[in-house]
Amino acid sequence: MSEIDFSMKLPHTTVAFIYFFAKQQWVKFSLLILSFIVWAASDALFPYFLKRIVNTIQDFHGDRATIYSLIGGTLALLVSFWVLAEIFMRFQGVLQIYTLPRFQAAIRAAVFDYVSGHSYDYFSRQFSGTMAKKLSDLATSCANLMDMVCFQFVTASTGAVLVLIMMWQTNPLFAAILAAWLTIHLSIIFLFLRYGNRLAEIHAESLSTLSGKVVDVFSNMLNVRLFARRRYEAAYLQQFQMDEMAKCKQSLWLVEIMRIALGINGLGMIFAMVFGLLHGWIHHWVTVGDFTQVMMQAFWLLGWLWFLSFQISVIAREKGLIDNALDLLRVDYGIVDHPEAKPLLVKGGEIRFEQVCFSYKPDIPVFKALSLTIPAGQKIGLVGFSGSGKSTFINLLLRFYDLNSGCILVDGQNIAFVQQDSLREQIAMIPQDPALLHRSLLENIRYGRLDASDAEVIEAAQLAHCHEFIEKQEGGYQALVGERGVKLSGGQRQRIAIARAMLKNAPILVLDEATSALDSVTEQLIQESLQQLMAHKTTIVVAHRLSTLADMDRIIVFYQGDIIEDGTHQDLLAKNGHFATLWQMQRNGFLPDEGEDNDD
Repeated sequence: MSEIDFSMKLPHTTVAFIYFFAKQQWVKFSLLILSFIVWAASDALFPYFLKRIVNTIQDFHGDRATIYSLIGGTLALLVSFWVLAEIFMRFQGVLQIYTLPRFQAAIRAAVFDYVSGHSYDYFSRQFSGTMAKKLSDLATSCANLMDMVCFQFVTASTGAVLVLIMMWQTNPLFAAILAAWLTIHLSIIFLFLRYGNRLAEIHAESLSTLSGKVVDVFSNMLNVRLFARRRYEAAYLQQFQMDEMAKCKQSLWLVEIMRIALGINGLGMIFAMVFGLLHGWIHHWVTVGDFTQVMMQAFWLLGWLWFLSFQISVIAREKGLIDNALDLLRVDYGIVDHPEAKPLLVKGGEIRFEQVCFSYKPDIPVFKALSLTIPAGQKIGLVGFSGSGKSTFINLLLRFYDLNSGCILVDGQNIAFVQQDSLREQIAMIPQDPALLHRSLLENIRYGRLDASDAEVIEAAQLAHCHEFIEKQEGGYQALVGERGVKLSGGQRQRIAIARAMLKNAPILVLDEATSALDSVTEQLIQESLQQLMAHKTTIVVAHRLSTLADMDRIIVFYQGDIIEDGTHQDLLAKNGHFATLWQMQRNGFLPDEGEDNDD
């Protein structure tokens, strides 16, 4: 498959979007359309050949055994057109095999690339199940519409033109009747599409919402089980089911009304054709062969267009799904690389926050002119109540959000003007609740450095003390971890995350409660490995268990978005200030939430 230029802006409307991808295979799609034109022409001409045969037989008065010589040429033409149509249809079948799957793959790849470029904040506000369904619907529905256009609409329109021409040659009256019927037929369809597309899009949105809710329940099945909420969740989903059903009924009722109108129009056309033929036969300007040709072509075209009318609801549904899915492309990126952004080059790893102002919501600032310098290779701890700004500090360093003002520098380079991927490649983070991909243990650890050998992956696993439990898994390093790593315990997932960070070996290291899920024995073993990992790296450690920060070069104390203390563990205890108060407030070694009653 040829490379797609993902830097190009993808169209946001159905027709433009499909055309954007279809033109990448314009030769194949052109040949597909040509094959259907030939097939339609063969079908439309078939009644004409029968007309010639019938008229020849009707007017023949000689020896009947010689009739073959008179109709032989017509029969040869009929067979030739039939064989040609069959050849083109088989050719069309092979073309579809090599065209539509690639068409869908190109759509999925391009849309996935675009959506995955959104900020972390965007994904935190979306249902992953809904996004996945929209991505799947988009590729499938676009392929279905292309198939309908190539097969059904091209065939019907080609047949309509040929039938109109041949009926005009037979008698303009029949062409006029057919043209009037076609005009009314298409007007009814276009009127339906005007209203039906909107109803289909509304239905598609309710269907996506329902799917997202179902995925949300399945991904939280542990909570459903723990609180015995199966019946509650069934009732909760029922309201979304009812909404989807109501909107589906609205779309289907409109389709039925359209079909009634089309049926009345078609019946009128048939009666008009029959009356015209009988009238012409009575007055000797219609032959028996004309009867054959006109009625067969009329019924053939009526059948095709009637079949298409049944497909209109499918077309409206597919277009609704596409329009709904294209919402994925209508949301602009919240965070983008500067047009002249360059890769971040880290030699030491110095981090500087200079007059940083940031807020998640207007008029509710988190940081107001925050300034802090972390020299290269220094290990610092971040301390404070929940909501004091520790996680925001990390998120801003990773550029998950853009600043309101100020700047963040890494080795003197403003991270707002470097490539986002290059920034995050220089930072290894071990989160408090690491999520793993539903892949093998080997792949999850290697995610830290994709070019790592198996031996390097195993070495990192040994340093993180997860090699032992991995070998006990059925399949060892090839064992699948389940969605988000549910097959592993919290401590096992954390050790995998530590191994992944060790393998990445980035110059800047961020630990967010990296050992909180470990038992005390494993934590002591891991701490030795973490000390090796932190050597010669700029390290930021977020911890609620203050004792784990005793070996830090500095401890930064946050309070309501401000840095109120900065120093070594011993210096801060000696000051007898906020940190010393937090130290005394610890219960079982952990920091309580702000405002928690501390009386025993």
